[in-house]
Amino acid sequence: MTIAARCVDLKKDYVLKGETVHALRGVSFEVPEGDYVAIMGPSGSGKSTLLNLLGCLDRPTAGALFLGEDDVSTMTDDELSWIRATRIGFVFQSYNLIPQLTVVENIEVPLYYQGRLRASDRERCRQLAAMVGLGDRLRHRPAQLSGGQQQRVAIARSLVNDPFFILADEPTGNLDSQTTEEILALFERLNDDGKTIIMVTHEDEVARHTKRIIRLRDGMIQSDAPNTQRKHAGTSYWSMAGAAREGVRHG
Repeated sequence: MTIAARCVDLKKDYVLKGETVHALRGVSFEVPEGDYVAIMGPSGSGKSTLLNLLGCLDRPTAGALFLGEDDVSTMTDDELSWIRATRIGFVFQSYNLIPQLTVVENIEVPLYYQGRLRASDRERCRQLAAMVGLGDRLRHRPAQLSGGQQQRVAIARSLVNDPFFILADEPTGNLDSQTTEEILALFERLNDDGKTIIMVTHEDEVARHTKRIIRLRDGMIQSDAPNTQRKHAGTSYWSMAGAAREGVRHG
C-alpha cells in the first residue's frame, strides 16, 4: 500500500503574549493513496495548524511529516516551496484565482511558476477545464464566473501537477447547497479516479461524503474512523464531462 502522507507524533507550539500554546500535541496518522479524508474539529482544535503542516506552509515543533518517502519536516524553505508547487494541490475556500487571468491561464499558473509551459501542458490545462465542466469558458475571467465555477477552476488548477494529494480547505464554505453538491460530486469523481483528497471542513454534511473522518480536539486526535454512513453526491451533472475526464486520465 502506497502512503501519500504520514504524520508521526506531530507537535506544534506557538508563543502568544509570552505563553506557549500547544496547538498540536502529538498527532499520528497515515493517508493511503486513494483515500478521501475529512479533518474536523471545533475552533481551537488544531485543524488549521494541521492543514498548514500538511500543506508544507509551516514546520512542526517536533515529530515528522512524510509525503511519500520524503520527510518534509527536515527540508529547507526552498525545498518546501518546490514540494508545494509539485506535490500538493491546493483548493481554498476563497478560490485564490488571479483576476486578470482567464480560466485556462489560472489553471496554468503552477506550471508557469515552475518555468515550464509546453504545448502539451497547455493542452492538458484545456482538458482539465473541460473535465470540470468549463470547456466553453476558457477565455472567461473570474469576475465572469459564479462561485461554483471559480471553485471548479481552482480544482482543475490543483490537478495540473498530478499531486500526491489534494488539500482542500473548507472548499464549499462560500457556496450554496446546490453548488456544494456539484463540487462534492466532482471530488467524488476525482477520488473514484484514484486521487487522494484531504479535506478540512467544519460541516458534518460535507464530511459525510468522504470515506474517513478524523476528529481533532485540543490538539489531539479524538477519533479516526471509516465513514460507515457515507453519502454519495449526485453525479448526473458530471456525466457530460465524462469523455474529457477519460482523456485527462489516459492522456
